[in-house]
Amino acid sequence: MKFEFKPVGFIRTQNRELAGTPIQASYAQDYTGKAEILLEYIPGLKDLEGFSHVILIYVFDRHKRGDFKLQVQPYLDDETRGVFATRAPKRPNNIGLSIVKVQQIKNNMIFFSGADMLDNTPLLDIKPFIPEFDYGENFRIGWLEDKIKLSEKKEADDRFK
Repeated sequence: MKFEFKPVGFIRTQNRELAGTPIQASYAQDYTGKAEILLEYIPGLKDLEGFSHVILIYVFDRHKRGDFKLQVQPYLDDETRGVFATRAPKRPNNIGLSIVKVQQIKNNMIFFSGADMLDNTPLLDIKPFIPEFDYGENFRIGWLEDKIKLSEKKEADDRFK
């Protein structure tokens, strides 16, 4: 089975290279960006201005297809973990997502904070973040349970080149 996706736009950020780029949107609150929507998709932005946060779904386009490992050493751990139990960017399908805070929507631009992606990243889709739909109680965070508060390094390192 083969799937093809066409970008609905491109994400513009100050992050020109992997080194120094925040590794999660929650660590990128001071990093702003804009999603530049292609003209044919502008009508799809109607009514989005009422949402404080959106989910951006995009392509890790700097990674070669097939350039991934099923077991990786993740951020915050010295133990090897399955890629699906991590947020490592090198994955079987180079798809990324970030929940970002909308600052403003103007014409074909969504201005946001939480820019943890590289400049000129192809944007596949935008979905409103709705806590009642996307959020639940009693979360468990697996192997990260005792490690998440130890988080100090917040930028990409050599593991993800």
